[in-house]
Amino acid sequence: MRYWLAICAVCSGANLWAAESPQTNCLVLPLWQETIPGALGSQDKDKPMLYVYLPNETPAPTAAVVICPGGGYVHLAIDHEGREIAERLRRDNVAAIVLKYRLPGDGYRHPIPILDARRAIQTVRFHARDWNIHPDRIGILGFSAGGHLASTAGTFFGEIPLSSAVKDAVGSVSYRPNFLVLVYPVISMQDEWTHRSSRANLLGPEPPQELLERLSNERQITKDTPPTFLIHADDDKTVLPENSILFYQGLRKAGIPAELHIYRKGGHGFGTRPTAGPAACWLEDCLMWMKQMEFLQPASAEDKPVSFLEKQTNES
Repeated sequence: MRYWLAICAVCSGANLWAAESPQTNCLVLPLWQETIPGALGSQDKDKPMLYVYLPNETPAPTAAVVICPGGGYVHLAIDHEGREIAERLRRDNVAAIVLKYRLPGDGYRHPIPILDARRAIQTVRFHARDWNIHPDRIGILGFSAGGHLASTAGTFFGEIPLSSAVKDAVGSVSYRPNFLVLVYPVISMQDEWTHRSSRANLLGPEPPQELLERLSNERQITKDTPPTFLIHADDDKTVLPENSILFYQGLRKAGIPAELHIYRKGGHGFGTRPTAGPAACWLEDCLMWMKQMEFLQPASAEDKPVSFLEKQTNES
């Protein structure tokens, strides 16, 4: 019943198509309503999607996490870095929204992925009341290249030219995440630390130095960067742990609350699968951090969030 009500709320709130997926028991809806900025075609690869996993009825609005699977900016590990994580978070009464973002391998280089990530955060915040989510407890979680996307969402708040192509109610709400969770993330675009194939996929084979600097997210941290939880394995040979270390150091310098876990073993791309050993238990540590940061603290009755549409109605 909860999912049917949520589907009705989605459709009535923003005229979006939505459906319940019987395979995953989640809501499936397009990221963009009619006009998809920068679209190169009309195939599935040209249509970013959201998979919304809502917890069972909870007495107070919950925290929410937008999940960006990894895959080197060429494919999406949407199972073990998407669905499995979302189902686990839902069991812990956290709303989880898996983002199927457009990929450079399909012609969508920067800034299209960050445009999709921003829209995902806006969509969740827009539907906060409909989905029983607290609008000030919305984070973004990214794995590997998805971690680069998530960290970009937390460091870059400038205008993207393509964003002016769509003016609607969803696009009027804030796209700033309230917290970041970065799991073995690509952070830097600098030669010494970067994951070169992710960089080449996102920016092309010979990107200008200015763009390399702009998307080296360890160099873009400001007072507006959200609190961050970072996970890496010391034996990660694919994405060097220095990526997380550099970001953590930048957060400390800026006075941003942060926590960094580097596990002795685990390699890369482990998600939460037990073959990684202790590193696979990072989600328990992350949930504890979210509680300590009060992102999971139950909201009071007076703190009941108001949807964007309801707010507009009250103001008029």
